[in-house]
Amino acid sequence: MDEPWSRVTEPGTLEDLVSDALDAGYEIKERTVHDWVARGLLDSPKRHGKGRGSRPGVYAIEQRKLFLLLLSKREEMPRLPALALVPLGIWLGWGEEYVPVRQIRRAMRTWLGDGRRRLEVCQEAGKGVLGQLDHPMASDTARNRVVRLFAEVSYSGRMTPLQRVELEEAAQAVFEPKTVFGASGLIRAEGPAQAPFTVEMFMARMTGLSAAMEAVRQDKVTEDMLRRARRVYRESKEHYFAIRPALEAQTTGRMAQMFAETSAETEINDCGKDLLGAIGLLLTAPASAPVHRM
Repeated sequence: MDEPWSRVTEPGTLEDLVSDALDAGYEIKERTVHDWVARGLLDSPKRHGKGRGSRPGVYAIEQRKLFLLLLSKREEMPRLPALALVPLGIWLGWGEEYVPVRQIRRAMRTWLGDGRRRLEVCQEAGKGVLGQLDHPMASDTARNRVVRLFAEVSYSGRMTPLQRVELEEAAQAVFEPKTVFGASGLIRAEGPAQAPFTVEMFMARMTGLSAAMEAVRQDKVTEDMLRRARRVYRESKEHYFAIRPALEAQTTGRMAQMFAETSAETEINDCGKDLLGAIGLLLTAPASAPVHRM
């Protein structure tokens, strides 16, 4: 398959980027490039001099290649929030040599939009969570409440104290229905011993995710925090990949799919959510974040 970015060997101007696109079969206007820079899909060009006589800005080799990669991905990921996952994935995988962290701050805001996702997407995510929490003795009313509350929190990008109480009560009603667990006082834990799924774990993750979404939306995530979040992400992934086969072997039923092997495409599609989780961990439980050096 032709990879036009492989032919890029030097930095280029805006005019070069438009020419690259045409050579690759894409008709692009200059304003599209400017918009992608503003949204964090591309980094700003390096400027030389000031005033009228200054030379045009120059995009780094890696950015010129990224531009062509984005154009090729745009057909399958036409919406800018989804397209923002491309620079996020490259940065998480290969670092600032390819995508600078200042660009990632903008890309994260683009991926989240204004902090609000389409309600139907959030409802589908809520149904996925329900599949992990569900107990056969839970009521349909409790199940519907979990999906509704999860969607509300995800849609708004924040979780109020009242929402937290309501969501925890709803999750408990589904995961540990009183008709089964009320008298015993037992706490239900599903999955392997190394990574048990409990209501407490679910709420800790939701608290972290909502805090991270709010911080990104309000532009409170600094470059230093992003670098630390990347370290957390990479260390967590390295550890998970090492133990994943054992986790999958120890888990049965519907929980087993949580530890199934994933494709590279899935990793890219999940990288925004995973980075958000790392940011949330640093914001709400920094002592739990990995501290080992890469």
